[in-house]
Amino acid sequence: MFSHDRVWAAIDALAERYSLTASGLARRAGLDPTTFNKSKRYAADGRARWPSTESLAKVMDATGASLDEFMALVRGEAGPFQSVASSTASSRSVPLLGLAQAGAGGFFDDGGFPVGQGWDVVEFPAGPAEATYALEVSGDSMLPLYRDGDTLIVAPGASVRRGDRVVLKTREGEVMAKILHRQTPRTIELLSMNPEHPNRTFDTSEVEWIARIVWASQ
Repeated sequence: MFSHDRVWAAIDALAERYSLTASGLARRAGLDPTTFNKSKRYAADGRARWPSTESLAKVMDATGASLDEFMALVRGEAGPFQSVASSTASSRSVPLLGLAQAGAGGFFDDGGFPVGQGWDVVEFPAGPAEATYALEVSGDSMLPLYRDGDTLIVAPGASVRRGDRVVLKTREGEVMAKILHRQTPRTIELLSMNPEHPNRTFDTSEVEWIARIVWASQ
């Protein structure tokens, strides 16, 4: 049921999923830290206050959560992934590699799946049975969405749609994390997460593989 209490509960659940407080979630989304405080959820006269659609859009943009994931939380469902902090019993190990290393040869097959030596492992909450791996962010090229040390969970078999965060590898060996803006039979257009870094456009013949970022943790 789409209600005031369920929407705010979904925001709290989303914050917990990323090991954040409500204030921390607001900061990560570039909002005033008090935006999601419990004191802001009702007016002085008792009238219910709803979060703005702009605030919700910024939260999903900052966390990488999809609208479907958020609506699952509104409905009280667990959603595709659980918080790392909420369950260690259901976690599993996935291959881990530094994003800066990913351009070197021998780490991926032609489909973008991990192969070869040099991978570490990281514990990840058990989700769908699809193959996943983790890339660790280094540097500030993906601010404000992802910071140095954040871990990105990538699912090379997941479908990719406009607006998704993705990892792309070119046939020249360059690996990058961007936002998919447009994909046609001829070209792939990517938006940079950091406005100080340029957007990129590639001919499809230049791209070895593209994979969706399905989760991120700090």
